[in-house]
Amino acid sequence: MPGLDTGNTGFMLLCTSLVMLMTPGLAFFYGGLVGRKNVLAIMMQSFVSMGWTTVIWFAVGYSLCFSGDTAGIIGNLDKAFLNGVQLDSPSALNPSIPEIVFIAYQMMFAIITPALITGAFANRVTFKAYLLFLTFWLLFVYFPFVHMIWGGGILAKWGVLDFAGGIVVHNIAGLAALASVLFVGRRRIAEGGPHSIPLVALGTGLLWFGWYGFNAGSEFRVDSTTAVAFLNTDVAASFAAIAWLATGWFFEKRPSFIGLLTGAVAGLATITPAAGYVSPVAAVIIGIVSGVVCYGAVALKNRLRWDDALDVWGVHGIGGFLGIVMLGMLATTAFNPAGTNGLLAGNPEFFLKQLVAVAISSAWAFSFTYGMLWLIDRVTPVRVGEQVEAAGLDSGLHGEEAYVGAL
Repeated sequence: MPGLDTGNTGFMLLCTSLVMLMTPGLAFFYGGLVGRKNVLAIMMQSFVSMGWTTVIWFAVGYSLCFSGDTAGIIGNLDKAFLNGVQLDSPSALNPSIPEIVFIAYQMMFAIITPALITGAFANRVTFKAYLLFLTFWLLFVYFPFVHMIWGGGILAKWGVLDFAGGIVVHNIAGLAALASVLFVGRRRIAEGGPHSIPLVALGTGLLWFGWYGFNAGSEFRVDSTTAVAFLNTDVAASFAAIAWLATGWFFEKRPSFIGLLTGAVAGLATITPAAGYVSPVAAVIIGIVSGVVCYGAVALKNRLRWDDALDVWGVHGIGGFLGIVMLGMLATTAFNPAGTNGLLAGNPEFFLKQLVAVAISSAWAFSFTYGMLWLIDRVTPVRVGEQVEAAGLDSGLHGEEAYVGAL
């Protein structure tokens, strides 16, 4: 292949594998947080996305995101079923890697994004409704925002930046989670908290590890910006974990392991859009702010009695929003000449663009998700029946148990 860089290609294959690992990591993270009679149901929601989202991505998803342009909102179907993709086709974003590697890398992002939402409506949603939700949410929320920001659409042309998915992944998933919570309603049966904190720790470790591919890989080559994104990812996660731990310790009078782990994930979500555009010092600030503000968002959610079971809105919705806004403030060309300067470097116009973009994404993700759930509920019940919820979704929906014979 002319122009192929084997180093960049090898690196991107590694990053693709790391991002793939994040979805099983998410399954463990969520699985540990729910009660033992709902472990398999929520883990299956992540794993089924690995299969069904791949089918949709192969059929139309890649083409709608990265082929052509329709009104700046969505692509076309010229590359449906990977039509025209050849062994030597170069990636549009970086011709030194094959298009087939780019397709695989972006597919892993498509897989994990809707899976993030499932933590919000844990223990309450039928599997059939979830499959419909997964399908239509990808088609009408995820794919358009990928195209608008990463596929050369209207937001990209306007100058909006999102390095690895503050809007495209976390913000729209978090607002969809909030809409889902408000539509589905509270759980009838209160659970007694996480059934396995070690599983949560395992999931956090896999997510953190995979996030290096998520963020550093979004440079699509190996250079200094790649290294900055890698370092910023770890720095923000670490500072956010300690900030959440300290905040929780102050208010709850105990150091919580779940708090430490959740804080790390909040920091990872918040640094994602800024990872390759800011300095490591800025990543420290982003991490600390993330740990404190996302903790506060979860506390607010609890006070308002929103039953976001696994804090998807507080961690990913607010984290993604914060990341986009703080990128607008802290971006600097000193650490990425291909980026831009933010508000603190004398560019208020960029800051305002980021604010408008995240407001648009939040409004669309929330309103479409709520309306979509209403329509799905006309076709098939979204919420499980009271008996299934009482028995647990593992046995009630799937006829399987995570811990056979366990008390």
